[in-house]
Amino acid sequence: MKRKWIATMCLVCVIGLAGCQGKSEKEKELQQQLDGLQEPVTAEQKETQETAPVVVNIVDPNTMDIIQTLSPKDLGYEEDVATYKKKIEQLAKELARGTETEAGYDKRMVLDRIGANGHIIKGNPQVLLKESELVEKVMAVSASGGNVEMPLYVSESGYYLADIPYLEDVVVASFTTYFNSSDVGRNKNIELSAKAINNVIVGSGDYFSFNTVVGPRDEANGYQPAPEIINKKVVMGIGGGICQTSSTLFNAVDQIPVKFVERHHHSLDIGYVPKGRDATVSYGGLDFRFQNTSDVPFLITTLYGKDFLTVEVRTSQKYEEFLKNP
Repeated sequence: MKRKWIATMCLVCVIGLAGCQGKSEKEKELQQQLDGLQEPVTAEQKETQETAPVVVNIVDPNTMDIIQTLSPKDLGYEEDVATYKKKIEQLAKELARGTETEAGYDKRMVLDRIGANGHIIKGNPQVLLKESELVEKVMAVSASGGNVEMPLYVSESGYYLADIPYLEDVVVASFTTYFNSSDVGRNKNIELSAKAINNVIVGSGDYFSFNTVVGPRDEANGYQPAPEIINKKVVMGIGGGICQTSSTLFNAVDQIPVKFVERHHHSLDIGYVPKGRDATVSYGGLDFRFQNTSDVPFLITTLYGKDFLTVEVRTSQKYEEFLKNP
C-alpha cells in the first residue's frame, strides 16, 4: 500500500508538472502575440501588403509637410526609367523655379544695407533647391517608396559685422554719367533708383540683382513717366531713365573682381556711356546681375547731383588690395 501511494503521488506530480509546463508555454505564446512579436497575419492582410502601391513623398525640410506625393508606377517607372527620370527632372525644375501660378523655392538674395543712422537693414538670404540632388534622391527610392526631403541650401551674406564701420574708408572704383537737368520726370527716376542702391553691402560671394534691390518701378513707388527705349523705339513709360543708373553701376563695378551673371544692351545706342558699356533693365524681365568674386565685402554708394550721377565702390582700407583687378 505504501508503494502504491508513492507511485500515485509521483504520477500526480508528473502530470502536475506537465500541466504547469504546458500552461507556461501557452502564456508565453499569448504574451508574444500581445507584444506584437508574433502577430498573426491573415491571408487577406498579406495580399493587401503585397499589393499596396509604392509612393514617394517629397517633404519640405522646414515644415516637414508633404508637398508632393508621386506614384512611380503611374509615372512609368517600371516601363521606361529614362522617361520617368525626365519627368522627375521637370518636377524638380518647377519646384525650384516655380510655374506661372506658383512661386518656386529658389529665392534670390536681398542684400543688407546700411541705414541712415548707421544700423543694418537686413535683407534675405539666398535659397536654392538643388534640382539634381532632388532627382537623385527620388530615383533612389522609386522602387521601394519612401520620404524624400528637398535639398534646400541657404546662403547668408558674406561679411562680418565688425567690418561695417570701415566699409566707407576708401573708394576703390567710381564712375560718373551726366544727364539733362531739365528732364524732370526722367531725372526723378534716376534719383529714386540711385537711392535704392545706395549703401548696399555686397559681401564676398554675394549676388547683386538690380531688379531685386530697386524693386518695382511704378507710380506707387514715385516713379514718373519718361522716355525709354523698347524694341528700337523711344516711347513714354513709367520709370524711363533708370537704365542710366544700372549702366553707371556696371561701369563702376567692372573695375573690381566681379563676375557678370546677367547684362543686356539697349536696342539703340545711348549717349551717357560709351557704346557697348550699357546695362539695360526692365522689372520682371531684363536684369543686371553680378557676383562678388573677391574674398572681401564692399559697399555701393551713390551721389546724385543736378545733372550727374556717380556710383562708387568703397571698402575698408585693409581690403583695398583685394578689390583691384589683376
